[in-house]
Amino acid sequence: MGIIDAFVETPLGAIGILVKDGVLCGLDLEPDRTIRASDALPAMVREQLMAYFEDGSHAFELPLDLQGTTFQIRVWEALREIPPGCTVTYGALAWKLGTGARAIGGACRANPCPIVVPCHRIVAGKGLGGFAGDSSGRKLAVKRWLLRHEGALSPGTPPVSKRLMP
Repeated sequence: MGIIDAFVETPLGAIGILVKDGVLCGLDLEPDRTIRASDALPAMVREQLMAYFEDGSHAFELPLDLQGTTFQIRVWEALREIPPGCTVTYGALAWKLGTGARAIGGACRANPCPIVVPCHRIVAGKGLGGFAGDSSGRKLAVKRWLLRHEGALSPGTPPVSKRLMP
């Protein structure tokens, strides 16, 4: 990720925020806290992040500048259509977009704005799958927390698709 503009403290710990010309370009779930940030964060970004962490059903309405391939952007746009509290399998999204589940996983891994572009709502056919390139450890714990926060995952139960994409 580029230079962090600000850090926001969340229930997940500090999140690094990258903003360009008032538009959100990236979220870093594991920012390097030794980097000095300007804390020049547009109020709208801070307010919407805090609203989400207070209420998992909050839907983001932020201007985004997502840099990626045409395919990645297509996947990220599809992710933004999945409402809070719902999950979709890698395979179902792949079917909708006419591609493979691994390609969906690769686009999710490259997502520059996790949480806002909700790649955490994409799950494996049996279980959580991975998150941000991690299939165990802290990032998967973050995915589990986000899904529970949104009501898509109850403690101790596997994720269940509440809405299947056609």
